[in-house]
Amino acid sequence: MMGDMYIPRHFSVPDEEATAMLSAVSAGDLVTATDDGLVATFLPLLVDLTTGEHGRLLGHLARTNDQWRRPALGQALVIANGPDSYVSPSWYPSKAEHGRVVPTWNYATVHVHGTLTIHDDPAWVDALVRQLTDRHEAGRPHPWSVDDAPSRFHAGQLRAIVGIELSISRVEVKVKMSQNRPDADIDGVIAGLRADDQAEAADLVERHRHRPGPQ
Repeated sequence: MMGDMYIPRHFSVPDEEATAMLSAVSAGDLVTATDDGLVATFLPLLVDLTTGEHGRLLGHLARTNDQWRRPALGQALVIANGPDSYVSPSWYPSKAEHGRVVPTWNYATVHVHGTLTIHDDPAWVDALVRQLTDRHEAGRPHPWSVDDAPSRFHAGQLRAIVGIELSISRVEVKVKMSQNRPDADIDGVIAGLRADDQAEAADLVERHRHRPGPQ
């Protein structure tokens, strides 16, 4: 049975931020418990928050990947990770003050629990592939379209995959970005990350500094 993610209060986020992070998911690891143990596959995903009580995740697996043939025991889990980074104790001014510091790792992660449904229907899979393609080709100078491929080739590709739908029952979000450190240490982490060319991680630390979690 899938359990809860460990989330200390200062690493939790308000509901609206959790929804925004879920909406931004574009890929993740699908994890299912089977009679043969845990099985996981990394796959591209679409998020649809308009269907069902909590929304759904849509994706596809290779037909030759037998994860889709193995009945999931209980609910499935999708894990989607955001930026992550090593944090050196040398970045903390408190190192010089008392030395009671250790290395750590900053990260953001989304765990999506739900009921898994398999769609072995070419029309359903075709619609999904078109949505995925349109999402990731949007904004390109010359976006590629599914219809740019020969129709027989496209039909053969569709037969090689099956669709998956995760009806969401629960979402857990954890953002560990040095919120538990004093201001001076947070400034040191931001400066250290920028010096290591990790601007995205540095921006997240800045954005989450001392941000209160849910009350």
